[in-house]
Amino acid sequence: MPRYKLTIEYCGTGFVGWQRQPSGLSIQEALETAFQRFCGEAIGVFGAGRTDAGVHAWAQVAHADLPRVVEPEVIRGALNHHLKPHPISVIAVEPALGAFDARRWAIERRYLYRILNRRAPPALERGRVWHVAPALDAAAMREAACHLVGLHDFTTFRDSQCQAKSPIKTLDALDVSQLGDEIHIAARARSFLHHQVRNMAGTLKLVGLGRWCPEDVGRALAACDRRAGGPTAPPDGLALVAVRYPETTAT
Repeated sequence: MPRYKLTIEYCGTGFVGWQRQPSGLSIQEALETAFQRFCGEAIGVFGAGRTDAGVHAWAQVAHADLPRVVEPEVIRGALNHHLKPHPISVIAVEPALGAFDARRWAIERRYLYRILNRRAPPALERGRVWHVAPALDAAAMREAACHLVGLHDFTTFRDSQCQAKSPIKTLDALDVSQLGDEIHIAARARSFLHHQVRNMAGTLKLVGLGRWCPEDVGRALAACDRRAGGPTAPPDGLALVAVRYPETTAT
């Protein structure tokens, strides 16, 4: 069966997340339903990351096996037709190696957390940013983020329901920048723990408000205790922006 690699954009608001759940519509289920309407049979769609309810994606990657060879442009057009009116768009489809696995072959994932830092609430960006009205010190947040980069036990920033075998991860980058009224927290790693980025964002907010100093983040990390960390930031501001693979994924 020919395998295809999909690049997908979606607004996570109103969905239960990427993965199928007993109740509520997931991104995975919407895509599999679109495939069934196109192919006339059940097709499994497997993603690179299991984004949470309310989390968005600029470029989620997934793979799917079709019963026959179909032109990628035909697949993309058919899926986007059958996905209406859901806020999900298949940006690209390309043939992939039969062994390609969107999750296991990923060598880097990039997430962006957006904070709208102004008194007025969002109108156009509602549901896509975390609105924080009090002024935040982006420079202090940037300094604090440095304590989290590298190989660490991230238990402090791990959700209690996380199913990862180990809390030890390597965070390759955690950059904080300010663009007008927005503060962006960009995270890059091979993989992340459940809620890791949102927990880091919630902790950095405490630094930005002046409630914590940057060194407190290092102490919280060393505690290896979720209770030592800051709150979990809401899903609204988080998006999976890119997944990187070895060069040899296409047929």
